[in-house]
Amino acid sequence: MKIKKIRKKKAASVIAAALVLFLAGNGAASLTHQCLSNFSPKKEQVENWGLGFGTEGTQPSGNATPEELKEYDAHYIGDAKKKVLYLTFDCGYENGNTENIMAALKKHNAPATFFVVGNFLETSPDLVKKMVKEGYTVGNHTYHHPDMSSISDKASFQKELEGVSNLYKEITGKEMTKYYRPPQGKYSTENLKMAKELGYQTYFWSLAYVDWNVDAQPTKEEAFDKLLPRVHPGAIVLLHNTSKTNGEILDELLTKWEEMGYTFKPLSELK
Repeated sequence: MKIKKIRKKKAASVIAAALVLFLAGNGAASLTHQCLSNFSPKKEQVENWGLGFGTEGTQPSGNATPEELKEYDAHYIGDAKKKVLYLTFDCGYENGNTENIMAALKKHNAPATFFVVGNFLETSPDLVKKMVKEGYTVGNHTYHHPDMSSISDKASFQKELEGVSNLYKEITGKEMTKYYRPPQGKYSTENLKMAKELGYQTYFWSLAYVDWNVDAQPTKEEAFDKLLPRVHPGAIVLLHNTSKTNGEILDELLTKWEEMGYTFKPLSELK
């Protein structure tokens, strides 16, 4: 797979497309986090993970195909023929919603992966221990949540991941599962190569909504308007633990997805 080259004459259309995706709520990060300066001829190999949705209930297309990503042990979606969902949560910090999220998951016997950063491990070790005790997977979201696509040397890349895995082992006494999610969905071909060389599988997503802004949380109705029509077979779902809305609606959301015929599986079963 080769990351697309963005030439100056295409910059305007790329930025416009990114704004459309943002305003539609497809992204999992803010406009600031999208960092449109990445669309620069000087950073030809840099990408922001993005999705294009088709008709309701069908799989979206990503920046790369599943087959292209597989070369780097990277994934964003599962089997289009199976109504299976893979639940993941990005954990930047704790603000009172993770317990409710885990309670809803437990009620539905739904496995999940929590991608944590250094701050979450430092401030919420008891929650991390509870995740492990209740059988959830804890993945690596880097220590400082930087733009990893700006890191070109393997040593610095490795340091961001090892900071998390070492602290996780210190807290739990266990080795961390080598699942990696790039902060803000920013990546490069070299990042994917380095992650694979370090033994990590990289996980993007195929379903998300604007749930990260704690100062402008979506209503229950707004959340359902995004998450119900766009759900699809094989979806890797990205939600944020910082979202008060997610903490309040997850039980009902999982119920609705079950009523639509979906089941929940761990990332370890994604093929």
